[in-house]
Amino acid sequence: MTFELALVVIAALVAMGILLHKPSSTLGIPSLLIFIGVGLAFGNGEFNFVYDNLALTSLIGAMALNAIVFVGGLNTPFHNIRIAWREGGMLSSFGVLFTSLILAALLLIITDFPPLNCLLFAAIVSSTDAAAVFSILESKKLRLKHNTDTVLEFESATNDPVALLMVTLLTAIIVAQGALPDGLAVTTSLLQQIGVGLGVGLGVSWIGVKALNAIKLEEYGLIPVFILACFLMATYGAELLGGNILVASYVAGVMFGNQLQRGRQVSKHFFNSLSWLAQALMFIILGLQFFPRSLLEDAVSAILPALALMLVARPLAVFLSYLPFRRASNRKKLFISAIGLKGATPIVFALIPAAAGMEGAQQMVHMVFFIVVISLVVQSIALEPLARVLKLTQ
Repeated sequence: MTFELALVVIAALVAMGILLHKPSSTLGIPSLLIFIGVGLAFGNGEFNFVYDNLALTSLIGAMALNAIVFVGGLNTPFHNIRIAWREGGMLSSFGVLFTSLILAALLLIITDFPPLNCLLFAAIVSSTDAAAVFSILESKKLRLKHNTDTVLEFESATNDPVALLMVTLLTAIIVAQGALPDGLAVTTSLLQQIGVGLGVGLGVSWIGVKALNAIKLEEYGLIPVFILACFLMATYGAELLGGNILVASYVAGVMFGNQLQRGRQVSKHFFNSLSWLAQALMFIILGLQFFPRSLLEDAVSAILPALALMLVARPLAVFLSYLPFRRASNRKKLFISAIGLKGATPIVFALIPAAAGMEGAQQMVHMVFFIVVISLVVQSIALEPLARVLKLTQ
């Protein structure tokens, strides 16, 4: 397939997914499922079209996820951070760790994966997905009591870095055939990734904001272009220096979203469109990557892990994370436990061991895909009725 034809095909699939967005919203179907469905429908084994490039899919997925996290930060007011950082911070750090450990223990019982593979699989699906949470809450126009929606959004926007660190570390250990790294080296690497990510993200965005506010560009269309350039410098600069790219993305987004004095609205419109494009591309490419016939072979294997995650690991992790917050109501904790929405992020994370050539990674990717589908269908449908039953709607 020529480059020009590939562009036409991808553009046509994106356009088709967008046209199906309205009817899917009316029926209560998450738009993210529509995009991945379009990719699957025209994917490998269908219409004599074959796309099979794990490295390229992983790269596109990582870039799209980076943009989505940045836009999540851009749309997060300081006010929401002040409200949600304690509870959301616990969920996005210890919550991810607790979910991974609990689910890994359950996977040892219900699957035949080795212990390290169980922990890797659990880490891959441990974080909630920012794009899915933002999309579902926005489409249903839900406002929840006790700042529950704010906590969910903060958690989903900030828990990817912890999960990504675990996935990359565990992948390296498994590929190295179980050779455990030095504990000090792991701690140093963790601190470096967080510290450099924070430092570069804050530094580049602070300079960018100061420059924009001082220069006062008359052409408003240039403002989002400048922010895009700063975003790329901050995130990929952090990665070059050994920092965590998602930490830098979120921090840079928060800085630009809150400190910009001119062109804030036009920039937010621009980047919201960019976020939708990133989501559409990511899901369509992921759909194209899978062979539908071989994908179905692992569908049944994903059911028990999905139930273990939604009914045991996520609820236990949430209640453990909320132990320091005794004033939080059980209704709030129960709702947050039940709404651990998954999206493209776990699939992108699952591609990391697959691209590294880890044995059994392809089956893991297929199972993660079905866990995401089950989560999107069940949890997105249950979100609004559950909020009403628990009397959390405003």
